[in-house]
Amino acid sequence: MRLDKFVCKSTAFTKAQAIASITQGDVQVNGTVITDISAQVHENNDVTLVGEQLCSRPFRYLLMNKSSQTICSNIDEVYPSLFNYIDIERPQELHIVGRLDADTTGLVLITDDGRWSFNITSPNKLCPKVYRVHLRQSIDVSAKHLFAQGIKLQGEPQLTAPAILTIVDDKQVLLTITEGKFHQVKRMFASIGNKVMGLHRESIGCVTLDVDEGQWRYLTVDEIKSLGQL
Repeated sequence: MRLDKFVCKSTAFTKAQAIASITQGDVQVNGTVITDISAQVHENNDVTLVGEQLCSRPFRYLLMNKSSQTICSNIDEVYPSLFNYIDIERPQELHIVGRLDADTTGLVLITDDGRWSFNITSPNKLCPKVYRVHLRQSIDVSAKHLFAQGIKLQGEPQLTAPAILTIVDDKQVLLTITEGKFHQVKRMFASIGNKVMGLHRESIGCVTLDVDEGQWRYLTVDEIKSLGQL
């Protein structure tokens, strides 16, 4: 963890206050004054602020059922931030693990643990995400083979990774992907001449959505471990 982030997670300091304390020499790591705010701090390091030992607060891991017309951002933009609907201390320390478009609903993971979230979003980890997709046009069963081979997206040099397409009815499918390219699901169906009319993420790894729209909960210890060990 960066030293400035560690100080923030160990105190009530804002980022600006943490940076000021570090650069003026108030922080020591293992007995040495460190003024580099980007210096990495590890679990076994002894960090002090003006002689007082610092201890980082535990990481937090949340699941939320994102509503339509909200954005996966810490601040409001054209649409309101989903953090408006989470009653929690220090929301500015949290970030979204794999964002959804404003008009996409469903499972969002939220944390302040950067190592854990990287483990989920890294393409090398092949973390499966399942989406329920509503389509404008009927889909043919032959599309299952196309998605299993990989889809050529406009502007992309390579095919997508193999995906699993499960047909629910003629205009509704479940799609399992292991990547997170920009607007990937919508672009995949556009590549076969169809249009996504509704998109809802149902699961990430073994974590399945189980709260009402707009609601959230903390992940269980087992859920946290399962995603952290991908």
